[in-house]
Amino acid sequence: MDATPYVTIVLPCYNEQDHVIDEVERICAAMDASGYTYELVAVDDCSTDQTLARLQEAAPRFPNMRIRAFHRNGGSGTVRRIGTQEARGEIVVWTDADMTYPNERIPELVQLLEKDPTIDQVVGARTTEEGSHKILRVPAKWFIRKVAERLAGQKIPDLNSGLRAFRKSVARPYLRLLPPGFSCVTTITLSFLSNQHDVYYLPIEYSKRAGKSKFSFISDAYRYILQVLRMVMYFNPLKVLMPPAIWLIVIGLVKGVVDIVRYGFYLTSNTIVIFISGLLIGSLALLADLIVRSRSE
Repeated sequence: MDATPYVTIVLPCYNEQDHVIDEVERICAAMDASGYTYELVAVDDCSTDQTLARLQEAAPRFPNMRIRAFHRNGGSGTVRRIGTQEARGEIVVWTDADMTYPNERIPELVQLLEKDPTIDQVVGARTTEEGSHKILRVPAKWFIRKVAERLAGQKIPDLNSGLRAFRKSVARPYLRLLPPGFSCVTTITLSFLSNQHDVYYLPIEYSKRAGKSKFSFISDAYRYILQVLRMVMYFNPLKVLMPPAIWLIVIGLVKGVVDIVRYGFYLTSNTIVIFISGLLIGSLALLADLIVRSRSE
């Protein structure tokens, strides 16, 4: 293995025994043909099947693969965070081991970063949806993406694609923000966008996954939208808090005028509550924005 590889590929593996080696072969073949120096960090997230054993058995065939075994299940976000922190490459690639992403195109993502220094992250934007719960998942993801676009102030073709390449030096300050679950990819996207780091979206095909999906529609969809709001609150709280504050103040003022006309200079209790609620939320928004701008990082 090269002492200082240019690319580090972080591959989370959890109960992928039937296809993990096929994925490793596909990645290594593409990287070997690309000419880039690389390391493949295959992280077994405490699988309950033979995933780790298959990786260890195949390790002699792949000299650029490094195996990392967790003793308890930490989630895909934890795997990607630790894998990125331990990466030796200048460029870090995230992908999955379930045969859904065209990992033979990883060198293409790396090449875009290499040729254009203004780009800090390349995301494989999926052109189709092949995941489980498709009927519910498509409209839910569309809604969450639109909320993220509204809060981030720009178009996001794919908010939570698992295939992406980015500069480790740029991502390092945001790694501590990564949650343990699937919404880690949403977090790294919004972290870059909220801090004016250029993100390039490369259209890719998305295949049906091999094996059983670990995605839970209700809990993971809830975590996704919660993480979108959390990240925008972290970087730009005014976009979350100020609109409802202004609406409440305006409604309170309009209702106050109506109360004065109707009751003769008497304000009803709900008018006062609405107006004061708007003032409190607006004050909280300004205070939160002040805290964000005074942070040292």
